[in-house]
Amino acid sequence: QRRVHGDSLHDLAMDLIENDESSHIRIAVVCASNMNRSMEAHCLLQKRGYDVRSFGTGTQVKIPGPSADRPNIYEFGTTYDFMYNDLCRKDLELYTTNGLLNMLDRNRKTKPAPERWQACTAHFDLVITFEERVFDAVVEDMQSRSQNLGVPVHIVNFEIVDNQEEAILGTRVMMQLLQQFEESDDWQEEMQEIIPNFEARVNRELIHTVMFY
Repeated sequence: QRRVHGDSLHDLAMDLIENDESSHIRIAVVCASNMNRSMEAHCLLQKRGYDVRSFGTGTQVKIPGPSADRPNIYEFGTTYDFMYNDLCRKDLELYTTNGLLNMLDRNRKTKPAPERWQACTAHFDLVITFEERVFDAVVEDMQSRSQNLGVPVHIVNFEIVDNQEEAILGTRVMMQLLQQFEESDDWQEEMQEIIPNFEARVNRELIHTVMFY
């Protein structure tokens, strides 16, 4: 296995961006709070050299607390670093044991803070959501926007259960879909063939629609 550190890691990432045509696909990955599933995908895709951003569709960022009815709630834009330190102050042992501090450490090394999809004005070629209600929220938001440019965006829902283990496993299965896009001469034109083939191969059902900017 090739191991790289420091500047070598940065150089490798730059080589991937320059040499991998997939990096020209502008990708958004979206879950509810921009904490677990979308950030696992963001981290992996960024390391692979993709042009990727991540978002949540909720009104606030909610992560597990000391009990099911006492979640930790933050506003979008609150830095991951602040959340990390806040949880350390609240209960270092609990949030170390349940993996939240490890998750937040990964997140803060990937980008500064969670972002809300509805506040983003950037354009993407492909949006991947990880829950049907998140897919519905993205579609609803796109329908509310001006669509006078006629530029297509493919929105695909790839269902992943919202826990850390499933996020890791599911994201790596999702990568197989992106690899099929890479192998296609025109992934947008061939989407109606790629998705059924992928569904059959991994035994998962996707939801796909096309919206326009």
